[in-house]
Amino acid sequence: MTSPERSGRPPIWFYYGAGRLTDLAEYPKVVLQPEFYNSAELAYLAEKGVQTLGYLSLSEDQGPPAPWQRPERNQDWGGAFVHVGHPQWVAHVVEQAKATVDAGFSGLFLDQLNVELTFPEDVPHLLTLIAAIRNEVKPGYLLANRGFGMLPRLAELVDGVLFESFSARWTDDGYAPWPPDVLEFHAQIAEQLLQLQLDLYALDYADSPGLTDFAVRRARQFGMHCAVSDRALSRV
Repeated sequence: MTSPERSGRPPIWFYYGAGRLTDLAEYPKVVLQPEFYNSAELAYLAEKGVQTLGYLSLSEDQGPPAPWQRPERNQDWGGAFVHVGHPQWVAHVVEQAKATVDAGFSGLFLDQLNVELTFPEDVPHLLTLIAAIRNEVKPGYLLANRGFGMLPRLAELVDGVLFESFSARWTDDGYAPWPPDVLEFHAQIAEQLLQLQLDLYALDYADSPGLTDFAVRRARQFGMHCAVSDRALSRV
């Protein structure tokens, strides 16, 4: 397999489509949607030395109405927010985690962790849920998306942290860097992350070489490997 340094590819990639196995095999680590890949495809990637991480949402539910759902919904993606500590939700998520790893994934990408911004009372429940997942899938790799409101405890439960939209974001009008005050705030968080014994990654969104280069260079300054894609994560 071509090394990411020689190919110009980052050591991690995020792809929410299907197929493209040959392209995905160029990355050491890939985050995928579990429903799009079967065990044979995951075995192929494993043979190529690729560590596959299955997507798992911990505080939003895209499924049909269920007792753990809150009435509020995510305005961007349409999923229902949940009561993270609801016993049936905990059982549901832990079973999803186990099924994903049993299917052949090397680990999990834990998403929707910023409950301190929406339902702060759920922060301790979310930590308990992550601990249950850790226990269920160990020694599988766990990558957390943000979740800064759970630090430093979160660092004891996961192997890496992703800083999504560290430097650049998608907007209703396309893609843009964050304004200076947000960039400074993100830099302060990144400096805290550097004190932890974790793998650090950034995922930024851009549609131009200039914005892409800005995101990659800025992430590197804070010890993060950076992947840059589109809003739908459809690029490989």
